[in-house]
Amino acid sequence: MRVTLEEGEPRLRRSPPPCPREDPGVLVNIELAGLCRSDLKEVAGIRHGPSQFGHELVGTICESTVPALAEGTRVVLDPNVVVNRGTGFADHMWAAGPAELLRHALQPVPHGPAARRLVFAEPIACAQHCLGAIKRQVGGLQGAQVAVVGAGTAGLLIAALAERAGARTSVHNRSRARMDAARKADLLDVPWMLFGEPTGGRADVVVIATSFVLPAVLDEALRLVAPGGLLLLYGGTAPGDRHRGLECDLDQVRRTGTIAACTWQGHSLRVAGSYGTDPQDFAAAIGDLTDVVAPLRAEALVAAEVDLPGLLGLLRTPDALGPGKIVVHPESS
Repeated sequence: MRVTLEEGEPRLRRSPPPCPREDPGVLVNIELAGLCRSDLKEVAGIRHGPSQFGHELVGTICESTVPALAEGTRVVLDPNVVVNRGTGFADHMWAAGPAELLRHALQPVPHGPAARRLVFAEPIACAQHCLGAIKRQVGGLQGAQVAVVGAGTAGLLIAALAERAGARTSVHNRSRARMDAARKADLLDVPWMLFGEPTGGRADVVVIATSFVLPAVLDEALRLVAPGGLLLLYGGTAPGDRHRGLECDLDQVRRTGTIAACTWQGHSLRVAGSYGTDPQDFAAAIGDLTDVVAPLRAEALVAAEVDLPGLLGLLRTPDALGPGKIVVHPESS
């Protein structure tokens, strides 16, 4: 059984996933999948770039013609390594392509940790990539003032990693309900502020981690960033996105991971972007989740659990989704 995206429409298929003709390939038995906001954007037709539908997953390889990916290997998926694969919203998923690409796309993870924790490997790898972009611009985060705009899963993971790196972190959000839900997860102990609230000082780094980099969000981020500071674009952008008074192509900066020197109301600042992941980001994410002494308890962000038919209903009524991560349990075929 699997939930697929066909011509922009989510559908429930009860047939086995089609076996790709390419060799080598692997068949992954899916333990758990996570619903990402980018999945919802794909369904709505408002996400730009190649499809990554059903990419947050934990599974075990049950068939393989790739020596480096033996049967019984537990894996998570790096969707930025392009292989021919099916949806992770399934009981099984085929992936095929060059052996070297498959080896990088399917990252091995230990068998011990719960799938509810490991399913966060991909979003944490993205958050690690974001922190890497910050460190390249400002050096170490120890003692830096970092404001994260957006209290969704991405924002909370970025804030948690920044706090672990020694930054003085705060989280800012427009909605009190989302903020209250984020605080209840108890993932991090930082100041929580609604848009427009006084902060007592400006931040060295402001990360925009909302689903979309909207004008009102940019205005709040620009209010928070100190003169000469760094504004990091992590949330979604569209080709040609600009902000009045800020002279840079926001989408190009984000997708290329570059930096632009800008001015805002007479002050200089830098605008940088974070997009995708690198192999070392996954290694760091898996380390965060499996650390023996102080693992990142990302599973605290799980708000609800559904099966595949339940997922189909959510994809067709996305406005009913609340804050927090939705995880999907596949049904046996």
